[in-house]
Amino acid sequence: MRAQSLLVGSVLALAWAPSLAGEDTPGAWWHDAVFYHAFVRSFADSTTGPLAGDGIGDLRGMIERLDYLNDGDPETDTDLGVTAIWLMPVFESPSYHGYDITDYKKIEPDYGSNEDFRQLVEACHQRGIRVILDMVINHCSWEHPWFRESVDPDSPKHGWFVWETTPPTGEGAPGHRVWHDQFKSKNGQLYYGFFWHGMPDFNARSAGATEAIFDLSRYWIDDMNADGYRLDAIRHLIEDGVIWANADETFPWLEKYNAYLKSVNPDCFTVGEIWDETEIVKRYIPKSVDSAFEFTTCFATAEALNSGKAKPIAEALQGAWAAYDRGLYASFIGNHDMDRLMSRLGGDEGKARCAATIQLTAPGVPFIYYGEEIGMVGVKPDPDLRRPMQWTGDAQRAGFTTGTPWRAVNPDAPQRNVRRQESSPSSLLSLYKRLIRLRQESPALGRGSLMLVETGDERVLAYLREAEGQRVLVVVNVSGDEIADGWGIDAGAMGVEPSAGLRELVHGVLVYWPGGAGQGDWRPLGRLSPHTGYVVEID
Repeated sequence: MRAQSLLVGSVLALAWAPSLAGEDTPGAWWHDAVFYHAFVRSFADSTTGPLAGDGIGDLRGMIERLDYLNDGDPETDTDLGVTAIWLMPVFESPSYHGYDITDYKKIEPDYGSNEDFRQLVEACHQRGIRVILDMVINHCSWEHPWFRESVDPDSPKHGWFVWETTPPTGEGAPGHRVWHDQFKSKNGQLYYGFFWHGMPDFNARSAGATEAIFDLSRYWIDDMNADGYRLDAIRHLIEDGVIWANADETFPWLEKYNAYLKSVNPDCFTVGEIWDETEIVKRYIPKSVDSAFEFTTCFATAEALNSGKAKPIAEALQGAWAAYDRGLYASFIGNHDMDRLMSRLGGDEGKARCAATIQLTAPGVPFIYYGEEIGMVGVKPDPDLRRPMQWTGDAQRAGFTTGTPWRAVNPDAPQRNVRRQESSPSSLLSLYKRLIRLRQESPALGRGSLMLVETGDERVLAYLREAEGQRVLVVVNVSGDEIADGWGIDAGAMGVEPSAGLRELVHGVLVYWPGGAGQGDWRPLGRLSPHTGYVVEID
Protein backbone atom coordinates (compact mmCIF):
# COMPACT_ATOMS: atom_id res chain seq x y z
CA MET A 1 0.00 0.00 0.00
CA ARG A 2 1.21 3.51 -0.75
CA ALA A 3 -0.12 6.64 0.86
CA GLN A 4 1.06 10.17 1.41
CA SER A 5 3.18 11.25 4.38
CA LEU A 6 4.30 14.68 5.49
CA LEU A 7 7.75 15.51 6.81
CA VAL A 8 8.16 17.43 10.04
CA GLY A 9 6.82 20.96 9.75
CA SER A 10 5.22 20.23 6.35
CA VAL A 11 8.54 20.89 4.65
CA LEU A 12 8.31 18.17 2.03
CA ALA A 13 5.78 15.67 0.75
CA LEU A 14 7.23 12.16 0.57
CA ALA A 15 5.92 8.72 -0.32
CA TRP A 16 5.41 6.11 2.33
CA ALA A 17 7.69 3.14 2.06
CA PRO A 18 5.80 -0.15 1.78
CA SER A 19 5.43 -2.15 4.95
CA LEU A 20 7.55 -5.26 5.35
CA ALA A 21 4.69 -7.05 7.06
CA GLY A 22 4.03 -10.36 5.35
CA GLU A 23 7.02 -10.05 3.01
CA ASP A 24 9.83 -12.56 2.80
CA THR A 25 12.61 -10.73 4.63
CA PRO A 26 16.24 -11.83 4.21
CA GLY A 27 17.70 -14.04 6.92
CA ALA A 28 21.32 -12.85 7.13
CA TRP A 29 22.44 -12.72 10.77
CA TRP A 30 23.68 -9.15 10.56
CA HIS A 31 20.25 -7.76 9.66
CA ASP A 32 19.27 -8.12 13.32
CA ALA A 33 22.63 -7.43 14.94
CA VAL A 34 23.67 -4.58 17.19
CA PHE A 35 27.43 -4.02 16.84
CA TYR A 36 29.95 -2.74 19.37
CA HIS A 37 32.89 -0.88 17.81
CA ALA A 38 35.91 -1.66 20.01
CA PHE A 39 39.49 -0.42 20.03
CA VAL A 40 41.32 -3.32 21.67
CA ARG A 41 44.19 -1.14 22.90
CA SER A 42 41.76 0.93 24.96
CA PHE A 43 39.05 -1.52 25.97
CA ALA A 44 40.55 -3.64 28.75
CA ASP A 45 44.03 -4.67 29.88
CA SER A 46 44.13 -8.30 31.00
CA THR A 47 44.51 -9.10 34.69
CA THR A 48 46.33 -12.41 34.21
CA GLY A 49 48.83 -13.76 31.71
CA PRO A 50 51.95 -12.32 30.08
CA LEU A 51 50.35 -8.99 29.05
CA ALA A 52 48.59 -8.26 32.34
CA GLY A 53 49.01 -4.78 33.75
CA ASP A 54 51.15 -3.39 30.94
CA GLY A 55 48.71 -0.51 30.36
CA ILE A 56 47.67 -1.71 26.91
CA GLY A 57 44.34 -3.37 26.20
CA ASP A 58 44.57 -6.86 24.75
CA LEU A 59 42.49 -9.79 23.55
CA ARG A 60 42.51 -11.59 26.89
CA GLY A 61 41.33 -8.38 28.51
CA MET A 62 38.41 -8.38 26.09
CA ILE A 63 37.57 -11.96 27.03
CA GLU A 64 37.48 -10.93 30.69
CA ARG A 65 35.00 -8.16 29.91
CA LEU A 66 32.69 -10.03 27.51
CA ASP A 67 29.96 -10.44 30.10
CA TYR A 68 29.59 -6.66 30.09
CA LEU A 69 28.79 -6.77 26.37
CA ASN A 70 26.65 -9.92 26.42
CA ASP A 71 26.68 -12.60 29.10
CA GLY A 72 24.96 -15.12 26.85
CA ASP A 73 21.93 -15.44 29.12
CA PRO A 74 18.76 -13.96 27.57
CA GLU A 75 17.08 -13.98 30.99
CA THR A 76 19.45 -11.35 32.42
CA ASP A 77 19.35 -7.63 31.72
CA THR A 78 22.59 -6.49 33.35
CA ASP A 79 24.69 -6.78 30.17
CA LEU A 80 24.63 -4.30 27.30
CA GLY A 81 23.08 -6.87 24.99
CA VAL A 82 25.09 -6.31 21.80
CA THR A 83 25.29 -9.28 19.44
CA ALA A 84 28.37 -8.44 17.36
CA ILE A 85 31.75 -6.76 17.77
CA TRP A 86 33.84 -4.84 15.27
CA LEU A 87 37.49 -4.94 16.33
CA MET A 88 39.64 -2.11 15.03
CA PRO A 89 42.89 -3.46 13.49
CA VAL A 90 44.46 -6.25 15.53
CA PHE A 91 47.20 -7.30 13.10
CA GLU A 92 50.91 -6.65 13.56
CA SER A 93 51.69 -2.96 13.05
CA PRO A 94 54.32 -0.39 14.11
CA SER A 95 51.62 2.17 15.02
CA TYR A 96 49.27 2.36 17.99
CA HIS A 97 46.20 2.48 15.72
CA GLY A 98 47.13 -0.49 13.54
CA TYR A 99 46.04 0.84 10.17
CA ASP A 100 49.55 0.35 8.73
CA ILE A 101 49.95 -3.40 8.81
CA THR A 102 53.22 -5.32 8.56
CA ASP A 103 51.84 -8.88 8.85
CA TYR A 104 48.24 -9.60 7.96
CA LYS A 105 48.27 -13.12 9.38
CA LYS A 106 49.70 -12.32 12.80
CA ILE A 107 48.02 -10.69 15.80
CA GLU A 108 49.80 -7.57 17.05
CA PRO A 109 52.03 -8.80 19.94
CA ASP A 110 50.76 -5.97 22.17
CA TYR A 111 47.34 -7.63 21.92
CA GLY A 112 48.38 -11.26 22.31
CA SER A 113 48.64 -14.18 19.92
CA ASN A 114 46.67 -15.88 17.19
CA GLU A 115 45.62 -18.44 19.77
CA ASP A 116 44.28 -15.63 21.97
CA PHE A 117 42.19 -14.52 19.02
CA ARG A 118 40.82 -18.04 18.54
CA GLN A 119 39.81 -18.11 22.19
CA LEU A 120 38.17 -14.69 21.94
CA VAL A 121 36.09 -15.77 18.96
CA GLU A 122 35.09 -18.99 20.71
CA ALA A 123 34.07 -17.10 23.86
CA CYS A 124 32.10 -14.60 21.78
CA HIS A 125 30.30 -17.28 19.81
CA GLN A 126 29.33 -19.05 23.03
CA ARG A 127 27.58 -15.83 24.08
CA GLY A 128 25.91 -15.26 20.72
CA ILE A 129 28.33 -12.52 19.71
CA ARG A 130 29.69 -12.38 16.15
CA VAL A 131 33.16 -10.95 15.50
CA ILE A 132 34.20 -8.88 12.49
CA LEU A 133 37.69 -7.53 11.88
CA ASP A 134 38.93 -4.24 10.48
CA MET A 135 40.48 -5.30 7.18
CA VAL A 136 42.75 -2.73 5.54
CA ILE A 137 42.98 -3.63 1.85
CA ASN A 138 43.66 -0.16 0.44
CA HIS A 139 47.20 0.05 1.80
CA CYS A 140 49.73 -1.54 4.14
CA SER A 141 52.75 -0.31 6.12
CA TRP A 142 55.85 0.79 4.25
CA GLU A 143 57.63 -1.60 6.61
CA HIS A 144 55.70 -4.56 5.17
CA PRO A 145 58.08 -7.02 3.43
CA TRP A 146 55.93 -6.88 0.29
CA PHE A 147 56.47 -3.15 -0.09
CA ARG A 148 60.17 -3.34 0.73
CA GLU A 149 60.56 -5.94 -2.01
CA SER A 150 58.57 -3.79 -4.43
CA VAL A 151 61.12 -0.97 -4.28
CA ASP A 152 63.23 -3.00 -6.70
CA PRO A 153 61.78 -2.48 -10.22
CA ASP A 154 62.85 -6.01 -11.11
CA SER A 155 60.95 -7.58 -8.22
CA PRO A 156 57.78 -9.55 -9.02
CA LYS A 157 56.13 -7.48 -6.30
CA HIS A 158 57.01 -4.12 -7.85
CA GLY A 159 53.61 -4.07 -9.56
CA TRP A 160 51.81 -4.83 -6.30
CA PHE A 161 52.08 -1.12 -5.50
CA VAL A 162 51.58 2.05 -7.55
CA TRP A 163 54.91 3.36 -8.81
CA GLU A 164 55.31 6.15 -11.37
CA THR A 165 58.22 8.10 -12.80
CA THR A 166 55.92 10.98 -13.73
CA PRO A 167 52.75 10.88 -11.64
CA PRO A 168 49.50 12.24 -13.13
CA THR A 169 48.57 15.77 -12.16
CA GLY A 170 45.68 18.09 -12.88
CA GLU A 171 42.33 19.28 -11.66
CA GLY A 172 40.61 16.77 -9.42
CA ALA A 173 43.76 15.53 -7.70
CA PRO A 174 43.60 15.29 -3.88
CA GLY A 175 44.36 18.48 -1.99
CA HIS A 176 47.21 16.85 -0.10
CA ARG A 177 50.42 15.04 -0.97
CA VAL A 178 49.83 11.50 -2.23
CA TRP A 179 52.98 10.80 -4.28
CA HIS A 180 56.06 10.13 -2.18
CA ASP A 181 59.76 10.12 -3.06
CA GLN A 182 61.32 8.31 -0.09
CA PHE A 183 62.77 5.63 -2.41
CA LYS A 184 63.38 7.72 -5.53
CA SER A 185 67.14 7.47 -5.10
CA LYS A 186 66.86 3.69 -5.44
CA ASN A 187 64.53 3.35 -8.42
CA GLY A 188 63.87 6.82 -9.81
CA GLN A 189 60.15 6.50 -9.05
CA LEU A 190 57.53 7.85 -6.69
CA TYR A 191 54.92 5.68 -5.00
CA TYR A 192 51.29 6.40 -4.23
CA GLY A 193 50.04 6.55 -0.64
CA PHE A 194 46.77 8.37 -0.26
CA PHE A 195 46.89 8.81 3.51
CA TRP A 196 50.61 9.07 4.33
CA HIS A 197 54.02 8.09 3.04
CA GLY A 198 54.08 5.29 5.63
CA MET A 199 50.96 3.74 4.08
CA PRO A 200 51.66 2.84 0.43
CA ASP A 201 48.52 1.88 -1.52
CA PHE A 202 48.19 -1.57 -3.00
CA ASN A 203 47.78 -1.71 -6.77
CA ALA A 204 44.44 -3.52 -6.95
CA ARG A 205 44.88 -3.86 -10.72
CA SER A 206 47.75 -6.27 -10.02
CA ALA A 207 46.76 -9.93 -10.18
CA GLY A 208 49.50 -10.77 -7.66
CA ALA A 209 48.38 -8.16 -5.14
CA THR A 210 44.74 -9.17 -5.60
CA GLU A 211 45.55 -12.84 -5.02
CA ALA A 212 47.49 -11.95 -1.85
CA ILE A 213 44.62 -9.82 -0.52
CA PHE A 214 42.12 -12.60 -1.22
CA ASP A 215 44.34 -15.12 0.57
CA LEU A 216 44.90 -13.08 3.73
CA SER A 217 41.18 -12.32 3.85
CA ARG A 218 40.35 -16.03 3.53
CA TYR A 219 42.67 -16.83 6.44
CA TRP A 220 40.72 -15.02 9.18
CA ILE A 221 37.34 -16.28 7.94
CA ASP A 222 38.28 -19.87 7.15
CA ASP A 223 41.12 -20.67 9.55
CA MET A 224 40.35 -18.33 12.47
CA ASN A 225 36.50 -18.34 12.42
CA ALA A 226 35.91 -14.59 12.18
CA ASP A 227 32.46 -13.61 10.90
CA GLY A 228 33.31 -10.82 8.48
CA TYR A 229 35.07 -7.56 7.85
CA ARG A 230 34.73 -3.85 8.17
CA LEU A 231 36.54 -2.70 5.02
CA ASP A 232 38.59 0.43 5.57
CA ALA A 233 38.79 3.32 3.09
CA ILE A 234 37.48 1.33 0.13
CA ARG A 235 36.42 4.34 -1.93
CA HIS A 236 40.17 4.91 -2.46
CA LEU A 237 40.87 1.35 -3.56
CA ILE A 238 41.67 2.15 -7.20
CA GLU A 239 42.85 5.45 -8.61
CA ASP A 240 42.22 6.47 -12.21
CA GLY A 241 44.54 9.32 -13.11
CA VAL A 242 43.56 12.12 -10.75
CA ILE A 243 40.30 10.41 -9.77
CA TRP A 244 41.13 9.37 -6.21
CA ALA A 245 37.74 8.15 -4.95
CA ASN A 246 34.92 5.95 -6.24
CA ALA A 247 36.66 5.15 -9.51
CA ASP A 248 34.65 2.91 -11.81
CA GLU A 249 37.11 0.00 -11.51
CA THR A 250 36.65 -0.10 -7.73
CA PHE A 251 33.16 -1.57 -7.95
CA PRO A 252 33.83 -4.75 -10.00
CA TRP A 253 36.96 -5.46 -7.94
CA LEU A 254 34.95 -5.31 -4.72
CA GLU A 255 32.16 -7.40 -6.23
CA LYS A 256 34.64 -10.18 -6.95
CA TYR A 257 36.16 -9.83 -3.49
CA ASN A 258 32.78 -9.94 -1.77
CA ALA A 259 31.71 -12.96 -3.84
CA TYR A 260 34.96 -14.72 -2.97
CA LEU A 261 34.39 -14.19 0.76
CA LYS A 262 30.88 -15.62 0.37
CA SER A 263 32.37 -18.67 -1.37
CA VAL A 264 34.60 -19.20 1.66
CA ASN A 265 31.72 -18.70 4.11
CA PRO A 266 28.22 -17.78 2.89
CA ASP A 267 27.56 -16.07 6.25
CA CYS A 268 30.56 -13.74 5.92
CA PHE A 269 29.49 -10.10 6.37
CA THR A 270 31.17 -7.06 4.83
CA VAL A 271 30.50 -3.46 5.82
CA GLY A 272 32.26 -0.69 3.96
CA GLU A 273 33.67 2.61 5.08
CA ILE A 274 32.76 4.98 2.25
CA TRP A 275 33.03 8.46 3.74
CA ASP A 276 30.70 10.13 1.28
CA GLU A 277 27.16 11.28 0.57
CA THR A 278 24.27 8.82 0.58
CA GLU A 279 23.93 8.90 -3.21
CA ILE A 280 27.53 7.69 -3.54
CA VAL A 281 27.45 5.17 -0.70
CA LYS A 282 24.37 3.39 -2.03
CA ARG A 283 26.23 2.47 -5.25
CA TYR A 284 28.30 -0.04 -3.25
CA ILE A 285 25.34 -1.98 -1.82
CA PRO A 286 24.65 -4.89 -2.08
CA LYS A 287 27.15 -6.25 -4.60
CA SER A 288 30.39 -4.54 -3.54
CA VAL A 289 29.61 -4.80 0.18
CA ASP A 290 26.67 -6.10 2.18
CA SER A 291 26.25 -2.82 4.03
CA ALA A 292 28.00 0.53 4.45
CA PHE A 293 28.20 3.30 7.00
CA GLU A 294 25.64 6.07 6.56
CA PHE A 295 27.55 9.29 7.21
CA THR A 296 24.74 11.66 6.26
CA THR A 297 22.43 10.46 9.05
CA CYS A 298 25.34 10.49 11.51
CA PHE A 299 26.07 14.17 10.95
CA ALA A 300 22.40 15.09 10.69
CA THR A 301 21.69 13.61 14.13
CA ALA A 302 24.11 15.96 15.87
CA GLU A 303 23.00 18.88 13.68
CA ALA A 304 19.36 18.40 14.66
CA LEU A 305 20.11 18.10 18.36
CA ASN A 306 22.44 21.09 18.43
CA SER A 307 19.98 23.26 16.49
CA GLY A 308 16.90 22.01 18.33
CA LYS A 309 15.18 21.45 14.97
CA ALA A 310 14.10 18.07 13.64
CA LYS A 311 14.37 18.83 9.93
CA PRO A 312 18.02 17.71 9.37
CA ILE A 313 17.57 14.24 10.83
CA ALA A 314 14.06 13.80 9.40
CA GLU A 315 15.33 14.50 5.88
CA ALA A 316 18.39 12.30 6.39
CA LEU A 317 16.34 9.36 7.66
CA GLN A 318 13.90 9.63 4.78
CA GLY A 319 16.76 9.91 2.28
CA ALA A 320 18.52 6.86 3.69
CA TRP A 321 15.32 4.81 3.74
CA ALA A 322 14.70 5.66 0.10
CA ALA A 323 18.30 4.93 -0.92
CA TYR A 324 19.01 1.55 0.64
CA ASP A 325 17.14 -1.71 0.25
CA ARG A 326 15.01 -2.20 3.39
CA GLY A 327 17.10 0.37 5.26
CA LEU A 328 19.94 -2.09 5.85
CA TYR A 329 22.71 0.46 5.95
CA ALA A 330 25.10 0.67 8.92
CA SER A 331 23.95 3.39 11.30
CA PHE A 332 26.27 5.16 13.70
CA ILE A 333 26.45 8.42 15.63
CA GLY A 334 30.19 8.45 16.27
CA ASN A 335 33.39 6.61 15.40
CA HIS A 336 37.15 6.58 16.00
CA ASP A 337 37.90 9.24 13.37
CA MET A 338 35.64 12.06 14.60
CA ASP A 339 35.26 13.99 17.84
CA ARG A 340 33.21 11.87 20.21
CA LEU A 341 29.46 12.38 20.13
CA MET A 342 29.23 13.76 23.67
CA SER A 343 31.83 16.38 22.81
CA ARG A 344 30.06 17.32 19.58
CA LEU A 345 26.87 17.73 21.62
CA GLY A 346 28.56 20.11 24.06
CA GLY A 347 28.53 17.58 26.90
CA ASP A 348 24.72 17.60 27.06
CA GLU A 349 23.57 14.16 28.22
CA GLY A 350 19.98 14.88 27.22
CA LYS A 351 21.10 15.30 23.62
CA ALA A 352 23.12 12.08 23.85
CA ARG A 353 20.03 10.24 25.10
CA CYS A 354 18.05 11.51 22.12
CA ALA A 355 20.82 10.45 19.72
CA ALA A 356 20.79 6.94 21.18
CA THR A 357 17.01 6.76 20.93
CA ILE A 358 17.03 7.82 17.29
CA GLN A 359 19.81 5.44 16.29
CA LEU A 360 18.34 2.40 18.04
CA THR A 361 14.76 2.93 16.87
CA ALA A 362 15.40 4.04 13.28
CA PRO A 363 16.28 1.77 10.32
CA GLY A 364 19.83 0.55 9.84
CA VAL A 365 22.24 -1.87 11.49
CA PRO A 366 23.48 -0.02 14.60
CA PHE A 367 27.18 0.34 15.45
CA ILE A 368 27.99 1.74 18.91
CA TYR A 369 31.49 3.17 19.47
CA TYR A 370 32.95 1.91 22.73
CA GLY A 371 32.27 4.30 25.62
CA GLU A 372 29.44 5.99 23.75
CA GLU A 373 27.02 4.16 26.00
CA ILE A 374 28.42 5.96 29.07
CA GLY A 375 28.95 9.32 27.35
CA MET A 376 32.73 9.37 27.04
CA VAL A 377 34.13 12.63 25.63
CA GLY A 378 37.06 13.26 23.34
CA VAL A 379 38.27 15.71 20.72
CA LYS A 380 41.13 15.42 18.25
CA PRO A 381 44.03 14.63 18.05
CA ASP A 382 43.02 11.08 17.21
CA PRO A 383 44.58 9.34 20.25
CA ASP A 384 42.28 11.40 22.46
CA LEU A 385 39.25 9.99 20.64
CA ARG A 386 40.49 6.53 21.65
CA ARG A 387 41.30 6.89 25.34
CA PRO A 388 40.92 3.96 27.76
CA MET A 389 37.43 2.72 28.59
CA GLN A 390 36.13 4.16 31.86
CA TRP A 391 35.15 1.13 33.93
CA THR A 392 35.47 2.64 37.41
CA GLY A 393 35.95 6.01 39.09
CA ASP A 394 39.71 5.59 39.55
CA ALA A 395 41.08 8.91 38.30
CA GLN A 396 44.38 7.40 37.15
CA ARG A 397 43.41 4.02 35.69
CA ALA A 398 39.59 4.00 35.45
CA GLY A 399 39.60 0.25 36.07
CA PHE A 400 41.17 -0.23 32.64
CA THR A 401 44.53 -1.52 33.91
CA THR A 402 46.54 -2.12 37.07
CA GLY A 403 49.49 -0.43 35.42
CA THR A 404 49.99 2.90 33.68
CA PRO A 405 47.49 3.39 30.82
CA TRP A 406 49.00 3.79 27.36
CA ARG A 407 47.04 7.06 27.12
CA ALA A 408 45.83 9.08 30.08
CA VAL A 409 42.21 8.44 31.01
CA ASN A 410 39.67 11.23 30.62
CA PRO A 411 39.50 13.63 33.57
CA ASP A 412 35.78 12.93 34.00
CA ALA A 413 36.28 9.20 34.70
CA PRO A 414 35.39 9.63 38.42
CA GLN A 415 31.99 11.02 37.43
CA ARG A 416 31.32 9.05 34.25
CA ASN A 417 32.08 5.33 34.35
CA VAL A 418 30.43 1.94 33.97
CA ARG A 419 30.35 1.09 37.68
CA ARG A 420 28.52 4.26 38.58
CA GLN A 421 26.03 4.06 35.74
CA GLU A 422 25.20 0.37 35.90
CA SER A 423 23.69 0.87 39.35
CA SER A 424 21.42 3.71 38.21
CA PRO A 425 18.20 2.92 36.29
CA SER A 426 18.16 6.50 34.96
CA SER A 427 21.72 6.49 33.59
CA LEU A 428 22.71 6.74 29.94
CA LEU A 429 24.09 3.20 30.13
CA SER A 430 20.76 1.88 31.42
CA LEU A 431 18.97 3.66 28.57
CA TYR A 432 21.25 1.96 26.04
CA LYS A 433 20.51 -1.43 27.60
CA ARG A 434 16.75 -0.85 27.38
CA LEU A 435 16.90 0.42 23.82
CA ILE A 436 19.08 -2.45 22.59
CA ARG A 437 16.77 -5.05 24.10
CA LEU A 438 13.72 -3.26 22.82
CA ARG A 439 15.13 -3.18 19.30
CA GLN A 440 15.97 -6.87 19.33
CA GLU A 441 12.56 -7.83 20.69
CA SER A 442 10.58 -5.62 18.32
CA PRO A 443 9.98 -6.68 14.69
CA ALA A 444 8.95 -3.10 13.85
CA LEU A 445 12.14 -1.51 15.20
CA GLY A 446 14.39 -4.24 13.86
CA ARG A 447 13.15 -4.55 10.28
CA GLY A 448 10.04 -2.43 9.98
CA SER A 449 9.08 0.16 7.41
CA LEU A 450 9.64 3.86 8.05
CA MET A 451 7.11 6.65 7.76
CA LEU A 452 7.94 10.21 8.76
CA VAL A 453 4.98 11.83 10.51
CA GLU A 454 3.97 15.48 10.62
CA THR A 455 3.94 17.00 14.12
CA GLY A 456 3.27 20.67 13.46
CA ASP A 457 6.32 21.65 15.55
CA GLU A 458 9.82 21.94 14.11
CA ARG A 459 11.26 20.73 17.43
CA VAL A 460 9.47 17.38 17.37
CA LEU A 461 10.63 14.43 15.29
CA ALA A 462 8.16 11.59 14.81
CA TYR A 463 8.18 8.44 12.72
CA LEU A 464 6.19 5.23 12.54
CA ARG A 465 7.81 1.81 12.19
CA GLU A 466 5.70 -1.19 11.20
CA ALA A 467 6.28 -4.91 10.63
CA GLU A 468 4.57 -8.22 11.30
CA GLY A 469 1.45 -6.56 12.64
CA GLN A 470 3.34 -4.37 15.09
CA ARG A 471 3.25 -0.56 14.92
CA VAL A 472 5.63 1.60 16.92
CA LEU A 473 5.55 5.39 17.00
CA VAL A 474 8.77 7.19 17.95
CA VAL A 475 8.49 10.79 19.16
CA VAL A 476 11.62 12.79 19.99
CA ASN A 477 11.81 16.31 21.36
CA VAL A 478 15.16 17.38 19.89
CA SER A 479 15.06 20.73 21.69
CA GLY A 480 15.82 21.83 25.21
CA ASP A 481 12.27 23.10 25.66
CA GLU A 482 9.37 21.44 27.40
CA ILE A 483 6.64 21.16 24.79
CA ALA A 484 2.98 20.93 25.73
CA ASP A 485 0.86 22.76 23.17
CA GLY A 486 1.33 23.52 19.50
CA TRP A 487 2.21 20.02 18.36
CA GLY A 488 0.08 17.09 17.35
CA ILE A 489 -0.16 14.06 15.09
CA ASP A 490 -2.87 13.16 12.62
CA ALA A 491 -3.67 9.68 13.91
CA GLY A 492 -6.04 9.02 11.03
CA ALA A 493 -3.26 9.50 8.49
CA MET A 494 -1.41 6.66 10.19
CA GLY A 495 -4.47 4.43 10.23
CA VAL A 496 -4.71 4.61 14.02
CA GLU A 497 -8.15 4.43 15.63
CA PRO A 498 -8.98 6.07 18.98
CA SER A 499 -9.79 2.62 20.35
CA ALA A 500 -6.21 1.42 19.87
CA GLY A 501 -4.24 0.55 22.98
CA LEU A 502 -1.06 2.55 23.64
CA ARG A 503 2.05 1.66 25.63
CA GLU A 504 5.26 3.66 26.05
CA LEU A 505 8.11 1.15 25.99
CA VAL A 506 11.19 3.03 27.24
CA HIS A 507 10.26 5.32 30.11
CA GLY A 508 6.90 3.89 31.18
CA VAL A 509 5.22 7.30 30.92
CA LEU A 510 1.46 7.71 30.56
CA VAL A 511 0.06 7.61 27.03
CA TYR A 512 -3.57 8.26 26.25
CA TRP A 513 -6.20 9.37 23.76
CA PRO A 514 -7.36 12.88 24.72
CA GLY A 515 -11.08 13.34 24.44
CA GLY A 516 -12.24 15.08 21.28
CA ALA A 517 -8.88 14.83 19.51
CA GLY A 518 -9.28 16.06 15.97
CA GLN A 519 -7.25 16.31 12.79
CA GLY A 520 -3.60 16.71 13.77
CA ASP A 521 -4.46 17.13 17.45
CA TRP A 522 -3.41 13.73 18.79
CA ARG A 523 -0.89 14.24 21.59
CA PRO A 524 -0.58 10.79 23.16
CA LEU A 525 2.20 11.92 25.47
CA GLY A 526 0.85 15.24 26.66
CA ARG A 527 3.96 17.18 27.61
CA LEU A 528 7.29 16.34 25.96
CA SER A 529 10.25 16.73 28.29
CA PRO A 530 13.35 18.52 26.96
CA HIS A 531 15.68 16.31 24.91
CA THR A 532 13.66 13.15 25.44
CA GLY A 533 12.62 10.38 23.09
CA TYR A 534 9.52 8.24 23.53
CA VAL A 535 8.67 4.89 21.94
CA VAL A 536 4.95 4.11 21.82
CA GLU A 537 3.58 0.75 20.75
CA ILE A 538 0.15 1.03 19.11
CA ASP A 539 -2.07 -2.01 19.56
